[in-house]
Amino acid sequence: MKDVSELFWNASTDEIKRGYVFSDQEEAYVCLVCGKSFTKGIIYREDETFYEAEKFASRHIAAEHGSMFHYLLNLNKKLTGLTDLQKQLLGFFHDGLSDKDIVGELGGGSTSTIRNHRFTMREREKQAKVYLALMGLLDQRPDTGKTSSFIAVPKSATVLDERFAITEQENEQFLKLYFPYGVDGPLNKFPKKEKRKIAILRQLATRFEADRKYTEKEVNEVLKEAWHDYVTIRRYLIEYGFMKRHDDGSAYWVTR
Repeated sequence: MKDVSELFWNASTDEIKRGYVFSDQEEAYVCLVCGKSFTKGIIYREDETFYEAEKFASRHIAAEHGSMFHYLLNLNKKLTGLTDLQKQLLGFFHDGLSDKDIVGELGGGSTSTIRNHRFTMREREKQAKVYLALMGLLDQRPDTGKTSSFIAVPKSATVLDERFAITEQENEQFLKLYFPYGVDGPLNKFPKKEKRKIAILRQLATRFEADRKYTEKEVNEVLKEAWHDYVTIRRYLIEYGFMKRHDDGSAYWVTR
């Protein structure tokens, strides 16, 4: 299966809103949040009710991830482009609060200010539609061979800058350079340059199952196979957003 982040960023707006895509390769509906798949043609049971795969994928989103609105709203602000206030206001709008109620929730301001925010966000929506149309038309142009695709940025990335501007060609070169025995083998060294570091960390994250939680010991055992300083690798995976953990260190999981 493709990387979950790659599926997410390649999904249409409607697919992102519903939270899953259909994978022709797997013949399954794949959750864009966690990567769990539901095979077409299989009937899934929940309590005493049976569901076909797509319906069950939809129920999975609601049961495991709440709602796509809140999931998207809580993505890193560098991915959404929203300020904390804008995210808060969108949450209030989603809950159906009136302008007066929102002023009360914020503890100040005026209803005219809230109305202005509503207007500004609607204008931004129009701009976003035009931008998406332009990018869609750009993708439809005849291939000149002058551009390269970029690797997918993980949805939980803690940074989003030129360090993630890695083309697929660059990524392939980095992997060949640092994994001389193949990507499932050990590293010959760990890079210091940021782009290369991110490419290596991204690859190492694929050694973990997307829908599984690991103990620290289990994480260490996986990383030991790649590099002797597994503690540093583990720290970098968390620092760059490829992995998360509970505050007490009781569980780790990847965030593709």
